[in-house]
Formats: sequence, C-alpha cells, structure tokens
Amino acid sequence: MLPDGGGDDEERWLAEGIAGVQQNAFYMHRALDSNNLKDALKYSAQMLSELRTSRLSPHKYYELYMRAFDEMRKLEMFFREETRRGSCSVVDLYELVQHAGNVLPRLYLLCTVGSVYIKSKEAPAKDVLKDLVEMCRGIQHPLRGLFLRSYLSQISRDKLPDIGSEYEGDADSINDAVEFVLQNFIEMNKLWVRMQHQFLIFTKLSDYKTLTWLDDPELKPTDDPGLQGPVREKDKRGKERNELRDLVGKNLHVLSQIEGVDLEMYKETVLPRISEQVVNCKDDLAQFYLMDCIIQVFPDEYHLQTLETLLSAFPQLQPNVDIKTVLSQLMDRLSNYAATSPEVLPEFLQVEAFAKFSNAIGKVIEAQVDMPVVGAVTLYVSLLTFTLRVHPDRLDYVDQVLGACVKKLSGKAKLEDSRATKQIVALLSAPLEKYSNIVTALELSNYPRVMDYLDNATTKVMALVIIQSIMKNTTCISTSDKIEALFDLIKGLIKDMDGAQDDELDEEDFKEEQNSVARLIHMLHNDDHEEMLKILCTVQKHILQGGPKRLPFTVPSLVFSALKLVRRLQGQDGDVTGEEVPATPKKIFQILHQTIEALSCVPCPELSLRLYLQCAEAANDCDLEPVAYEFFTQAFILYEEEIADSKAQITALHLIIGTLQRMSIFGVENRDTLTHKTTGYSAKLLKKPDQCRAVYACSHLFWTDDQDGIMDGERVLLCLKRALRIANAAQQMANVSKGSSGSVTLFIEILNKYLYFFEKGIPQITNTVIQDLIELIRTEKQNDSQTSDPSADAFFASTLRYIEFQKQKGGSIGEKYEQIKAA
Repeated sequence: MLPDGGGDDEERWLAEGIAGVQQNAFYMHRALDSNNLKDALKYSAQMLSELRTSRLSPHKYYELYMRAFDEMRKLEMFFREETRRGSCSVVDLYELVQHAGNVLPRLYLLCTVGSVYIKSKEAPAKDVLKDLVEMCRGIQHPLRGLFLRSYLSQISRDKLPDIGSEYEGDADSINDAVEFVLQNFIEMNKLWVRMQHQFLIFTKLSDYKTLTWLDDPELKPTDDPGLQGPVREKDKRGKERNELRDLVGKNLHVLSQIEGVDLEMYKETVLPRISEQVVNCKDDLAQFYLMDCIIQVFPDEYHLQTLETLLSAFPQLQPNVDIKTVLSQLMDRLSNYAATSPEVLPEFLQVEAFAKFSNAIGKVIEAQVDMPVVGAVTLYVSLLTFTLRVHPDRLDYVDQVLGACVKKLSGKAKLEDSRATKQIVALLSAPLEKYSNIVTALELSNYPRVMDYLDNATTKVMALVIIQSIMKNTTCISTSDKIEALFDLIKGLIKDMDGAQDDELDEEDFKEEQNSVARLIHMLHNDDHEEMLKILCTVQKHILQGGPKRLPFTVPSLVFSALKLVRRLQGQDGDVTGEEVPATPKKIFQILHQTIEALSCVPCPELSLRLYLQCAEAANDCDLEPVAYEFFTQAFILYEEEIADSKAQITALHLIIGTLQRMSIFGVENRDTLTHKTTGYSAKLLKKPDQCRAVYACSHLFWTDDQDGIMDGERVLLCLKRALRIANAAQQMANVSKGSSGSVTLFIEILNKYLYFFEKGIPQITNTVIQDLIELIRTEKQNDSQTSDPSADAFFASTLRYIEFQKQKGGSIGEKYEQIKAA
C-alpha cells in the first residue's frame, strides 16, 4: 500500500481501475460471443491486471475486486461450455492460462480454470486443489494475496472432496480437503498479519520527504522509532486489517461445514493446526479474532471434548489480546450448551471442565503480569457464571472461584477502579441471584473476603443488594451464627467504616439505607426461644455500634422484635444470673433496657420514651411489676431532664397517661406515685389549655372498667373540677389579653368527660353537676356573643343532641338523662 494520497486521489484511482475493468470486460465479452478463446484470455488478463494496484485501501480494493469477480464468473461459464463442446480440453486450457504475462492475472485465471477442471472430474479434486493452493504462494503482497486466496476459497468450497460430495475420492480424500483449507487459511493469516508490519524506511534520515515502501516478507519491524512511521499510519493499518478479517475467518467456517471433520479429526488435526498458527502469528488482532472464530464456528460438543487443547493456547497469546472477552464467550457458550441440553452435564464432570477453566484462567493471569485488575475479575465473573449454571450444586466450586479472586486481589488496597468495582459487585451478586437465598451465600467462606476489597460506597451498595435479596425472597435467617456472618457482610450500613464520609451522604439515601436494615431485623426469626434470644443479642451487639445517626432507625425494630419474643414467653420466669441464661422475659427486658438506654444517650428522648412505655406495657402483661415500674421511671426521667419542647411535652404526657391507664399490675403505692407524678406534670405545662386537657385526661387514671381495676370517683371528680378551674383561668387570661372571654371549647370538652363518667355510673358525677356545667357554658356563650366560635357552637350543639338521643333511647341510661335539660 502506498501512503495516503487523500480521499479524492483514492476515488480517482478507484474510478480509473473500474474503467479499466469495464473496458477490458467489454472486449472480453465480445471475444466470448465470437468464441475467440485467445482474445478472451488476453482481455481477461488485462482486466485482472487492474487488481495489481497498490494504491487503494482495502475497502476500495474490495469494490474493484467485486467488479472483476462478477466478470470472472462469466468467464468460468465460457470455459465450462468450451470444454463441454470439445473445442478445447480442460487440460490444455489449464496449461494455456499459465502463459499469462503477470503473476496475479495468471493465478486468477488458473483458479478459474481449476474450478472447471475439478468440475470435469478429469483429475482428482485433491490434486487440482493442492496445485492451486501452492501456486498462490506466488503472490506475497498482503492485500492482493488475501483477495486472491479468498477467490480460491470461494470457487472451491463446493468442490471439496468431502463425504457425500460428488468429488469424494479415496478414503484419504477428507484429509486432503482439510489440508487444502488449512493451508489456505495459514497462508491467508500470514498475509493478513504481514499487513500490520509493513513500514517505512527513510532512505535518507535527513530527508523525510523521500520514502520507500517495502513489502518484503523477510523484513521485520525495527525497534528504532525513527523507522516505524507515524502512529497514525499504524492505527490506520489496524483499522484496514479489521475490515479484512472475515476473508481469513471464512476458512474456519468452511472447515466447520466439512462433513468429514468429526470429533476425532478435529481433536487430532484441525484444532492443533489452527491453535499453532494462532499462537505463532504473535499478532494481537489476529489472535483475538481467530480464537473468537474457533469458539463461534465449531460445535459445542467439540469444544467440550477438546477443552484442554483449546485452553492451552490462551496463556500463550500476546499480552494485549483481550483474553477475558474470548474466554468469557467460550464459558458462556458451554454454559448455554449445558442449560439447553441437560443430558450432557455428566460430560462436563467427566472432562473436568471447571478444573480446566480454573487452571487456564490462573495461567493466563500469571502469564500476563500487566493484566489490569478489572480483566482478572471479569474472568472470574465469567467462571463463576459458568459454575453456577453447570454445577449449581457444587458450592465448593463457587467458593474456589471467590478464593482465586481474593488471591489475585491480595496485597492490594481497596479498589478504586470503577470498572473493577462493578465486576466485583457482579461477582458477589451472582450467587444471590442463582440461589435466591442469602443463607447459601453465607456458607461461602471467601464471600466476605471478596467484599473487603470494595470501597466504602460500594460496600453499602452491595449490602443493599444483599438486603433486597432477602426481602425479595422472604428469606428467614434463623441462627445467630448466620446472622453474625450476615451483619459482617452489611457492616457498611450498620456502623461507620474507616475513612467513611457519612456527612456527604444524601439524607434521603441514608434514611432508605437504615430503613432497609430495620426491615431486615424483622426477617430474623427462630421458633426456638433460646436461639431467638441469641439472635437478639447478636443484633444488639452490632446495631449499638451504629452511632447516633443510625440508632433511631434500627433500635425500634430490635425492640419490637424482642417484644414479640416476650409475648411468646409470657408467663415464664427464671433466674437471670450467670452466663448461660435461659430465655425469660426478665432477661429480654434487661436487653431492652440496655438498648433503649443507649438510644436515649444519642440523645433521642421522645423515641426512647415511647419505647420505654411499650416495654412497660409488655411487662404489665407478663406480671412483672418491678420491671414495669422501672420502665416508667426511666420514661419520667427522660420527660423531666431531656424533653424541653412544649409540644413534645404534651405528646409525651398524653402517651404516659394512656399507657398508665392500661396498666393493671401496679400496687396501690406504686400506682399512687406514678399517677401523682403524672397529674403534677399535667398542671405544670406551659399553656393553660394544654394544662386543662392534660388534667382532665388524668381523670381516666382513677377509673377503669376492669373487674379489679381502680374506681376512685372522688379523684375523678377532683381532676375534672381542677380542669374546670384551669379552663376558667384560661378564660380570664383571654379576657385580659384579648378583651373577650375567649372560646368555651375547653368547657365543652370537660362536659363530655363528665358525660362519659356519668354513664359509667360514678356516684360523684350527678345530673345536677352536669346541668350546672351546661348552664355555665350557655352563660359564657351569651356573655361573649360578639366573638362567636362556629366550631365551638357546633361542638356544643352536638353534645346537647347526644343528651337528647340518650333520653329517647330509654333504658337505665335514658332514665339517668331524664332530669338533664338540654334544650
């Protein structure tokens, strides 16, 4: 090839070549029409001489070649007709075309006549093919030689002495056919590789304008950078060669189509010869493409039975060859073969496919010392995929792959290459997707060791993948050992990692991560009480390392999981001293106390108070008065010392009142202490309306419907009267500040409480008291008619309608309401 003369020049050269082909083809056709063999040969040779050009790129040369090829098919038909009529014997014609003046036209004509010669069967096909393939050695120019041999391959592919072919000869004819294709392939590959090593020699190093192009195959590239030619030319030649690769690869396709190439011949002859040529050519592009061709064109069964021979070539390939892609394709193809044909699975074990792939990958990585980490990990991903599809029951194989990856990564810091990290995630995700059970993955000893090489961000991503797999497959993890291993895998989510920058994490992402961990805790279960206690202790140990940002998300899940176990153990008791403690409610409450105490130190007082009250209620159901009292004590301490916001105080106080009202286990002394504290807190709230509502809510602490519950009507009435006084004080304050007495809503709310306890039958709540309160509300409404409150009016009207409804309803309740005048 000549130096690039520019696109316009190349188009002109192509146009000139096509014009030459068309002109000589015209005269050739005229000679054919007149049966003038001599002129036909003359003009066909002149036409083919246009293919001697060295000025065209492979793409343009192909256009010119196809023009000539179309004409040669017509010439072949003429030769066949001439020999059929007897005008000229095919033997004479075979000799005659060898007198053409130039080598290239001569060989094209010789191949064309050779096709007719084989067709005539006047000589064995193997002899003619052998002669032609040897003759083509006369063209050593890479581009011209490639297209000449491609022409030979095209005209001969239907004339090979194959089994069942009309050209089948003696018993050795198959060997001859294979030898012909192999020899043509080897020569074409040599020409193809040689294209990359054409180079410039500066005839005068001081004069860079004088260039001589050499195509001598004996010349080898020099290491002198002054003689290599521009890098652009090298890249251009690589691109041009890539356009021609199918010319070489078609030979392997022809080989795969020969019926006589059975497994034995492929194993003994075909594959060794091809592998030898691939390895010896020492060319990156050729080795990658040809190994890919071998994998694609020959049957899967052949690959399986010749795996050792095929894999032995990989470590010998050039360092820059993309081996990982080719090996991955081979493993993918064989794994698909196993998936679609389950009956062949025993053969995989018989030939030890896994061991051979594993050894080959190890040798490739060892041979290519400069292979990047991403390349090695990609190979292990493909091997693991192969293993999971072919040997899914062999966990030892899976662990072996992970162990090999750890060995490759050993001595290296955490991965920073995003591509390698992505492949590690794929490697770790594959077992989860295959087995749909994290418990299986937890049995792989090397699984966490691989995760150790991920950076902090990717460790979190992988942890989320693991949790999502558990959620998707509703996997129940039921032993403390498995949970210990699981939490070691997801440690990136449950505690701060070395060098982690949590402050940079998006708040919403962080919440989603921690909510995932919280959901995971609910998936941990065992019907055995002792084992479930061990599970809770394991979870507690890990989540308490989470720090102040994580505990508010994870502690509630642990608390409620523990309370589930408490409900199952309800009624049991036991000694809680010593190391080996049976699963009893007391022991679990100790764990809960420690856990919530850690949360309260975050600080997170509102949530801690809620959890203390939940535990107190559970202790009540277990008849553990001291435990329940302790939880209430801790809740009161939090209220007094940690909760300063007035709104938070209101919420917390109503939670305390509601929980305490449901408690039935406390003795008189403990209950009086707690109720006294609660009512005291109610009266100390900042705003009078809040005080009022909290105080009348406290009235429920002194009257319960349980058979053994407290029923202290005097204290109920005391609370309600106190609430009225506070409501009245609120009215007066409103009058001072706003000039009006304010809304009567508080009085109406208190009236409803009176009605509630009136129906409960508390003697101290009489119809007279209720009637007086109704009149008080009416008076207040009349005194402040200018600032009427529609919502309060509606509320009061609804309350009066309720009273009338109870009257009409009749019965014992109706009789009680008869003396109350609501209208």
